[in-house]
Amino acid sequence: MKNQMLEAVSLLLEKLLLISNFKLFSECAPGGTGRNRPYEISSFLRGDVLEVSRTHFTHYGIYLGDNRVAHLMPDILLVLTNDKGRTQKVVSNKRLIPGVICKVASIRVDTVEDFAYGADILVNHLDETLKKKSLLNEEVARRAEQQLGLTPYSLLWNNCEHFVTYCRYGARISPQAEKFYETVKIIIRDQRSCLASAVLGLVSIVYMGLASYMTLPAICIPFCLWMMSG
Repeated sequence: MKNQMLEAVSLLLEKLLLISNFKLFSECAPGGTGRNRPYEISSFLRGDVLEVSRTHFTHYGIYLGDNRVAHLMPDILLVLTNDKGRTQKVVSNKRLIPGVICKVASIRVDTVEDFAYGADILVNHLDETLKKKSLLNEEVARRAEQQLGLTPYSLLWNNCEHFVTYCRYGARISPQAEKFYETVKIIIRDQRSCLASAVLGLVSIVYMGLASYMTLPAICIPFCLWMMSG
């Protein structure tokens, strides 16, 4: 029963994270500007961590050399076809968002231009922010290459940051996901927030009807927050 509760709460947190950062997907997928922006590829070393900023998140990849970047990307097309000619094309919004929801992704290789899509690139910035000793660059690249292919996706437990931190430091960590999780824990500790959520949920039901897409969150979210509060 406890495991089932944890799984339910984990699923709820992921959906909250997905909804609260929905604008992310319009930014990190193709459709933006500046895709053909030139990059100083010669300055990148095999095994470097490349980092590009999005609206609410940061996307990460491992440079493999020869204008190739390994990165973890959600993609619903992976469960619909085995045609590599179609799946290897740059992931679009229509493929990305359902991929996140269905938790299917791949660690794939794209060009630096397709990976960054016009954004500024930071190199090995995680070394400064995490204050961790990195593995040798060749070992980092080797780890990335060994993981290429299909992988489950989770906003909280297996995202692009988990992938690069495992390759770079030998441990799967994601400060972005941890920051969101800590925020949720603060909310959970305050039972008044649970009451406020319940009241808002009831108000939404009264004014917007008993549609399932409104009723379920309005009831489940306050209940889970209450059950998890101390």
